Amino acid sequence: MDFSSLLTSFGTSFVIFLILMLLFTGLSRKSVNKVVYYPNRILKGIDPLEDGSKTRNPFSWIREALSSTEEDILSMSGVDAAVYFVFLTTALGILVLAAIVLLPVLLPVAATDNIEKSSNVTLINLEKLSMGHVKEMSHRLWAFVIATYWVSFSAYYLLWKAYNHVSNLRATALKSPKLRAEQFAILVRDIPPVKGQTTSEQVDSYFKTIYPETFYRSMVVTDNNEVNKIWEKLERSKKNLVRAEAIYEESKKRSKPAGRKPTRKTGFLGLFGKEVNSIQYYNEKINELIPKLEVEQKVTLRERQKGSAIVFFTNRVTAASAAQSLHAQMVDTWTVMDAPEPNQLIWSNLPKSFYERQLRQYVVYAIVALAIFFYMIPIGFVSAFTTLEQLEKVLPFLKGISHPGAIRTALEAYLPQIVLIIFMSLLPKLLFFLSKAEGIPSESLAIKAASGKHFYFTVLNVFIGFTVGGTLFNTFKAIGKDPSSAVTILATSIPGNATFFLSYVALKFFVSYGLEMSRIIPFIIYHLKRKYFCKTDAELKEAWRPTDFDYVSKVPEDMLIITIVFCYSVITPIIIIFGVLYFALGWIVSRNQVLNVNTPSYESNGRMWPHMHTHILAALLLYQVTMFGYFGVKKFYYTPVLIPLPILSLLFAFVCRKKFYHFFHSTSLEVASCELKETPNMEIIFKSFIPPCLNSEKYDDNQNDDPLSQV
Repeated sequence: MDFSSLLTSFGTSFVIFLILMLLFTGLSRKSVNKVVYYPNRILKGIDPLEDGSKTRNPFSWIREALSSTEEDILSMSGVDAAVYFVFLTTALGILVLAAIVLLPVLLPVAATDNIEKSSNVTLINLEKLSMGHVKEMSHRLWAFVIATYWVSFSAYYLLWKAYNHVSNLRATALKSPKLRAEQFAILVRDIPPVKGQTTSEQVDSYFKTIYPETFYRSMVVTDNNEVNKIWEKLERSKKNLVRAEAIYEESKKRSKPAGRKPTRKTGFLGLFGKEVNSIQYYNEKINELIPKLEVEQKVTLRERQKGSAIVFFTNRVTAASAAQSLHAQMVDTWTVMDAPEPNQLIWSNLPKSFYERQLRQYVVYAIVALAIFFYMIPIGFVSAFTTLEQLEKVLPFLKGISHPGAIRTALEAYLPQIVLIIFMSLLPKLLFFLSKAEGIPSESLAIKAASGKHFYFTVLNVFIGFTVGGTLFNTFKAIGKDPSSAVTILATSIPGNATFFLSYVALKFFVSYGLEMSRIIPFIIYHLKRKYFCKTDAELKEAWRPTDFDYVSKVPEDMLIITIVFCYSVITPIIIIFGVLYFALGWIVSRNQVLNVNTPSYESNGRMWPHMHTHILAALLLYQVTMFGYFGVKKFYYTPVLIPLPILSLLFAFVCRKKFYHFFHSTSLEVASCELKETPNMEIIFKSFIPPCLNSEKYDDNQNDDPLSQV
């Protein structure tokens, strides 16, 4: 891609961003759209338009985002959202420090070298502003060595500060006097079977012996498949009944006073069979399902107990201590961990045994490894065939179409990036599904696991796979003639690939953030549902209810950008400008989304930070190894001076893990011992963990058969 194509990509992406911002400004000021653009504020009981927002200018959202504080983020979206902004701020800080030194130093050093070979130094050829323009064995390469060290030490300093800050955020949240049910409970798995006792009796006896003063009661996990099916049918019938009644009331306004009662057919999907009165049909269905549900609840609670339980204690210190203690001499029995929030639990995964979880984990890792490998094949072909030169060889008719300058420039600017983004958009759901299949007990841990898989997937396929795939394909004949030239050809081509990634970053931050802010797709879906499908208040609320922040795809995408910018920061320093723009714009846009749109579905108190920290260090390590290899290709005699950097990165990661990580894995007793505002109502805490399909007034009655489970 030449410089004109890069400018086309950047300019048109910026124009698209401005158009989307204007749409956002116009649509968000209308009262009817506030549920689309301010759902988080509405759910918090705050009127988003009470401050005269109808008259604000197109950039007022930027002022509001910049003026917000960390306390605002914590109050509106919790600790996890605040930790994400620590990540964005850290990445932005590293790149700003890099830009301060690298841009004014490395660009002139690179551009003014090799003058006799290229006397006309202009911006038209970006390679003249890169390390690739510096002659082999040149003493000017010392400037690039110092720059490599500067980026690394800037990262170490800011990452250390960030880890300290996030640790304090987590401690403050866990010290909060606000009552949180999960702080009084632990999750127990791998309960060994014992003859003559029910699982509930066994769990109560075991923990009463160990914690006689503070043990409250237990809740044994059950197989809820059958009862959940009946409960879902009942809930569907209730919703359909409310909808049918709303349709009937609406018909009274449009026709004669008696109105017209809605009807449906009793067959498959309501499309076949006998036609009946919908209100009467759903009433009968509800009356039929309620006793079935009650019977199934009793059977489930008494006969379908599994080898897992949630155990409750009367104070936080005991729960925190129990969660990090070894309860049995064998690792595969009485496995204990912190209890997740009640709404996070993946109930079907809780009963899975220790060895089943281990086996599932290895199988999932093998599937992901194979997926990475096989995904690299199509991406390698995409990287090769999305250049016009290769496409014109395969599809000769494109020569006539792409010959004009403007069309050719636009295709070169967008074709590879769009195809790559489409390829990668299919991944998050697949990886989240695979992570849940490992037997992970909670949504937040599954999201963290999926995000980690996504990071390595994107780095290996997009960054390494695309660069290596495209380079090797284009030079296959040369490598076939002289295999020893592979390393030289690859290293020489690295600066040239920077233009692709420059365009990729520009497309990602302008178009992606523009779509995120304008919420065009949610806007269209909401108004279509509102006009044609929503008949009740519950359906209307469901139509605009916001989703959580998408950590599975968002964090790995950000990590990919920082990996790209790290690896090219010294080789092609101009990419740092794009990286700074990406994270600065991402900070502002994400600030608006977290304050106004996204509603957190769970709170892990920053448990994802060690994962983010590790992946930033992985990106830094890849950058240092890349630079070591590239200096070697440049035949720089002092290349071994870079050997300490990867060692320092590994040492830094080791020290951070030893100093900080354990607090993110377990709650410290010092933090758990802080006083609460109110005395906890243990029965309310217990009932908050009851699955919806088992939640009924008769739950405690069904437990009465087990005297050890009583208070």
